[in-house]
Amino acid sequence: MKVLVSGVCGLAGSHLVRCLLESHEGIEIVGLDNLARQGSETNRLALKRLGVQLVHGDLRMASDVEALPAVDWVIDAAAQPSVLAGRDGKTSARQLLEHNLLGTINLLEYCRSLRAGFILLSTSRVYSIAVLGQLPLAPVSSMFTLDPARPWPADVSAAGVTEAFSTAAPISLYGATKLASECLAQEYAAGFGVPVWINRCGVLAGAGQFGTAEQGIFSYWLHAHAARRTLKYLGFGGHGYQVRDALHPRDLARLVDMQLRNPGRGGLQNVSGGQQNSMSLAQLTAWCDDRFGPNAPLADGSDRPYDVPWLILDATLAANSFDWRPSIEIHAILEEIAVHVAEHPDWLERCGA
Repeated sequence: MKVLVSGVCGLAGSHLVRCLLESHEGIEIVGLDNLARQGSETNRLALKRLGVQLVHGDLRMASDVEALPAVDWVIDAAAQPSVLAGRDGKTSARQLLEHNLLGTINLLEYCRSLRAGFILLSTSRVYSIAVLGQLPLAPVSSMFTLDPARPWPADVSAAGVTEAFSTAAPISLYGATKLASECLAQEYAAGFGVPVWINRCGVLAGAGQFGTAEQGIFSYWLHAHAARRTLKYLGFGGHGYQVRDALHPRDLARLVDMQLRNPGRGGLQNVSGGQQNSMSLAQLTAWCDDRFGPNAPLADGSDRPYDVPWLILDATLAANSFDWRPSIEIHAILEEIAVHVAEHPDWLERCGA
């Protein structure tokens, strides 16, 4: 089997490669990356030593994609990953649309021409911000939880948000590009017979993650806390009660491995750490205080675009389809990141955060 991984030098892409090389005897991997993100060069040399055929190219350029060697599967792990992309002054809306949507189109055309399968790494941020903001929540033990005294929507449970939850706008420009990519992938599956798996991922977290609070909150918070940077609890009263769940990319890779072995099925599912791997910012700060010493965030109740108070994904569908469940629990993830913090105290500067 020969597999192309786009965004190969990022957190998800690099972990996918390592796991697939471990689990698939004789697999060949082609890695595509434009190396635009600060820090991505760190993974390039390590992947080359593993025997990955690395290609420096841009998904937005159809000619770059057309020049790639033939493969059996494409795993699209490339994206502008920040929910504020297109509005943060760092990336224009056109750059975001071209990278996240046009890049998917070019890869789907590549798959159609080769009759190759396609696995899209999508996001939990395709779910409606307005509807998430209306969930019945109550603060309990320094975190928001679903209030048992009020009715919940049918597509939400204590396990989290299901795939049937509303995707009505607004979902952010970033979320819109990923939702549009999902729709296009499904149309290519129906119209051209391209095998397609779509994974709506929760917050990926692990050692070596690049970026800022908008695209890797767990890793960013630990690095910033240890470096005594100023941290803020933004919005929702400024208490830090907002909750997300954490997913280690090796657990994502285990599911992708199963999908590669089941090409005839295809489908869409949430992939997340779930309720057992969830934590509020206030709880994350308490963990950091114990590990690194105190660094109290500032309370800032001002609203920021696209923030949500609670978002945990229900991955029951993936569990039922593949007997898949996350195996790396959140405290192990945090400890892995903390070791990386100690070894790389200048990490935020190196990756431009």
